[in-house]
Amino acid sequence: MIQMVMLFAVIPILALPIRLGEYAHEVRGLIERKVKNENQLYMLTSGLSYFFSSFMNLAALPMTYYSISPAVSGFSVNNQERYLSRSITHGYAMPLLWSPITPIVGTVLGLTAISYTRVLPYLLLLSIGGLALDWTAGTLLFKPGRKRKMSRSQNETSAAREQNSRFHPARLLHILVAVLLLNALITLFDRFFKLDFMFLVSLLVIPFSFIWCLFIHKGRPFLQSVGHHFQTYWSKMQNQFFIFLSAGFFITALHVSRADTILNQWVEALIHFIGIQAFLIMLPLFPFALAFIGLHPAVGLALISEAIHADLLTQCPIVVTIAMLGGAIPAFLMGPYNATLGMMASIVDEKPFKLSNWNLTFTFFYLILLTVFVQLLYFIL
Repeated sequence: MIQMVMLFAVIPILALPIRLGEYAHEVRGLIERKVKNENQLYMLTSGLSYFFSSFMNLAALPMTYYSISPAVSGFSVNNQERYLSRSITHGYAMPLLWSPITPIVGTVLGLTAISYTRVLPYLLLLSIGGLALDWTAGTLLFKPGRKRKMSRSQNETSAAREQNSRFHPARLLHILVAVLLLNALITLFDRFFKLDFMFLVSLLVIPFSFIWCLFIHKGRPFLQSVGHHFQTYWSKMQNQFFIFLSAGFFITALHVSRADTILNQWVEALIHFIGIQAFLIMLPLFPFALAFIGLHPAVGLALISEAIHADLLTQCPIVVTIAMLGGAIPAFLMGPYNATLGMMASIVDEKPFKLSNWNLTFTFFYLILLTVFVQLLYFIL
């Protein structure tokens, strides 16, 4: 649990090169020049959130929102906050399946003892399928329209902003290269060094971000920003710290009281009664259900990990790992007590339960996609 807190503390540092490099200018310029209707804007927002999430985790939510929101007023969108919340959280959730900087990935790999490189291709395929599902749902939900006509003063302001803004779309390739390079480094280190996965990721974040800032000539501002980050961000982390610390005590209490043994016996009996194939359908529902009583998906999966070790991992380890990681995504999309909806709710000034309700339809169809995908892998592998 301490490793998860440490990872949450250092991951926002990856957003510093994005902010110091002012890459948001390129995003806004891209929207002004290329996006023609609400559908294209939805796909761009969701895709951008997916892209940032694979690299910055929770920092992707405010980064995407503040890059996109100024342009939304130029489109015929009835409920802008719902529109942005759906597209951003849906896109954000999909890389949580495979991104090495995501705590749930390191936790599940630690529970199942499966190599990251073995499951990565399947997780990427499921992640891209989830993004395609979101784009399809967004296209059906928002009918194509035209941009609102701006007044003369708005046109003059927009033209002046366009002349003054530094729009260099090729600079967006910096982020793409950085994402690919960081993931390649983590995969390489994980393959050749016997280090804990979450510790390895935490170890690489700061030097990688510093080298990126040196590349864009922002080395000194980066060092100043890192110092400010550790002075101010720890106090903001106190809620997450208490959540994970309490979860650790909860698991320890279960172990000391031997209640975890009873729980594992129940899970083993359920597996023997309904069979492995049927249990793989139910497995993603455990972290999803526990999210509504405030338990992080990692905690819910840890509770049943011993029973899974005994029966499932010896027969279909890759499929079980994918089912566990896939089952964590609905918890992030709809769990009203997790950091994802908590941060997004503070950004759009809505209650987390309202955001959870907005994500209900997509979560339902994602669970269908996950079930079909897991069952196909069960027969193939």
